[in-house]
Amino acid sequence: MALTKSGRDANLSAEELLERINALLPGIAARARQAEVDRRPHDETMRELVDADIMRMLVPKRFGGHEMGLATLTAVARMLSRSCMSTAWVTAFYLGHNWMLTKFPEPAQKEVFAEKSYTMTPIQPSPMLRIKQVPGGYEVDGRSSYSSGIMHADWVILAKSGGADARAFVVRKEDIEVDDVWHMSGMSATGSNDVIAHELFVPEHRTLDAATLFNTSASIHDNPLYRIPLLPFIYCEVMGVYVGGLEGATHAYEDIVRTKTRAHIGDRVAERQSTHVSLGQAHARLQAGNALLDRLVADTWALAEAGAFDIEKRLELKLRAGYINDLCRQSVNEMASMGGTSAFRQDSPLQRFFRDLNTLATHAFTDRHGAFELWGRQRLGLEPNSPLI
Repeated sequence: MALTKSGRDANLSAEELLERINALLPGIAARARQAEVDRRPHDETMRELVDADIMRMLVPKRFGGHEMGLATLTAVARMLSRSCMSTAWVTAFYLGHNWMLTKFPEPAQKEVFAEKSYTMTPIQPSPMLRIKQVPGGYEVDGRSSYSSGIMHADWVILAKSGGADARAFVVRKEDIEVDDVWHMSGMSATGSNDVIAHELFVPEHRTLDAATLFNTSASIHDNPLYRIPLLPFIYCEVMGVYVGGLEGATHAYEDIVRTKTRAHIGDRVAERQSTHVSLGQAHARLQAGNALLDRLVADTWALAEAGAFDIEKRLELKLRAGYINDLCRQSVNEMASMGGTSAFRQDSPLQRFFRDLNTLATHAFTDRHGAFELWGRQRLGLEPNSPLI
């Protein structure tokens, strides 16, 4: 599918951008079920998002971008996720990966942003990639799974994870093969299929060692936004998807209990005390999730401005992201159990949020078990046992 080019509004403000997204939400919600059935982001939705000119949101101004901040990034993910978590996930990746490309050498940045001042680029590290250094660059071969955003991509970041040769590579979409393997019960509309490289040559200027990608605070750009290490940035990128999804689930649950009548008994669920308690608890958890996320983003930005991302601060941010993840998971599970049998219809919005949030709860970057373990080790004076910090 050929996406239309967005208009270039050099003076677009964060408020105007969020207003544009808000206007798109009813249509995105209406197409969410079809996107799930199709196992990919809806073409019309992606076209609308491109035309709204949001894809340049985090691109540096020197390359024609808007250079907006972390709070706006999180707000975009949170808003979209209320309507469709898969759409929010892919969009957050596209926005955040434009930021990620600023970690690569300057010639690579100039190349990828030259055509339209933004890219739509997925990445997923894989231990299955094989790389070989050759004159002028590297040869990359192998499969990478969970490539969220691949269905509408123009560039792709391949990343070899693990080992002394761990490295990332920026390649053109047309130079890789997409294997349609994405058959999932949750987040199915992301179209996160596998990508395969066949002895693909990548020039040196489009590569970066993984340690630098994950840890560097150096940048050719002056804005502190571009000096944040990878994982602390990613929490701000994706946690809005979790909390926005919880908001969508909470409103879907409220819609169910507002009108539901119990079969065989005939009483209205909305008149039962247990319903009042569960709905109040759901909204309390939603408010807590929003407050925790806002604080996470504000603290991350403060650390960016101070240049103070030491290991303890990074582990604390991961701990908090893991807790938000778990809060969202617990809340949606309880709402699904209280929503009755109808909440498990495949076309029920609550069911979709239930599947999506439980799928995202397992993501390695925000998994609660890994986050809690790393913080516990830190408190006991032990070294981290995972590179995901």
